[in-house]
Amino acid sequence: MNALRRSPAAVSGTVILVLLAVVAALSFLGLLPYDPIAQNPPERFLAPSGSHLFGTDQFGRDVFSRVAAGVGNSALIAVVAVAFATVAGTLGGLVSGFYRGLADGAIGGVTNVLFAFPPLLLALSLASVLERNWFTVAVAIAVVYVPIFIRVTRGPVLSLREIEYVRAAVATGQSRAQIMFRHVLPNITSIIVIQVALSLSWAVLTEASLSFLGLGTPPPAPSLGSMIFEARSLVFVAPWTLIAPGAVVVLLVVGLNLLGDGLRDTLDPRNRGKR
Repeated sequence: MNALRRSPAAVSGTVILVLLAVVAALSFLGLLPYDPIAQNPPERFLAPSGSHLFGTDQFGRDVFSRVAAGVGNSALIAVVAVAFATVAGTLGGLVSGFYRGLADGAIGGVTNVLFAFPPLLLALSLASVLERNWFTVAVAIAVVYVPIFIRVTRGPVLSLREIEYVRAAVATGQSRAQIMFRHVLPNITSIIVIQVALSLSWAVLTEASLSFLGLGTPPPAPSLGSMIFEARSLVFVAPWTLIAPGAVVVLLVVGLNLLGDGLRDTLDPRNRGKR
């Protein structure tokens, strides 16, 4: 933890994410200054002011409230998607790398098929055939990132299965499941944690892209991607409607990437002697 605090990237990323988490919490706790979906035509296109921090849009909706709700929705989808991908991908990588043989061939074949599709195209295809709600969007994104976790996990497992203490565990009669979860998994946790942080930023971008293309969170629920799409034609009339959600997407992705870089530098054994 002390080493993480000494990482400028990790500290900067954490500060950004904490600020955005506070903003998102306002939505979940019902503390937003305005209803993010309530329309108020007489107040349309109001510039940013004390009463409307980020101004209002073409329907008189408060942009700050919509951005805060959008951050909450995007974060929820990204967390659920990456959590599912982490569990499924880590288990798949453990089984593939430790058991080898038929299991490795089957899992590797599925992984190669998924990797054959561009990530966004695969997410678009899945989102288009599933019923549109936040959970199915999360599932579509999770499927895209499962093979990444499989690949990230499988490589280290192939090396760890040949290490002496793993062979000793086999010699003492421990089951394969016990060896995988007691001896192998704890030694690849740092790799998984780093991948989770990086995947969260990719998941946020994927969710925003799906919403921009009309396949993300269905309206009237606010979404950063759909807000950017709606604001394209308003850039010269009310530029704040585009700047606010766009800036928040950038901050969210940058914060997650900085945290991921800080975790990588901190948890990398090659850097321990430098701290």
